[in-house]
Amino acid sequence: MAAKGSLKQVRRALEAVESTEGAVDRLAAARRLREAAEQLELAAVAELRDQGGTWAQIGGVYGTTKQGAQQRFRSALRED
Repeated sequence: MAAKGSLKQVRRALEAVESTEGAVDRLAAARRLREAAEQLELAAVAELRDQGGTWAQIGGVYGTTKQGAQQRFRSALRED
């Protein structure tokens, strides 16, 4: 399950933000946290799609249409 691996990355990145000293290092750690969270989000979308979830369901989570969800995620997931 890719989402679990991504969740571990988010936890590690969050720990780095919490333990980092200095503004530049904290900013770099925050950037890594955002990137890890984006990977978790993509993994969760992929998992839902693999389990038969619809674009309309995903759009509902984001307050958009199924087309909006497709535009946001389809290219990142490389779906046809």
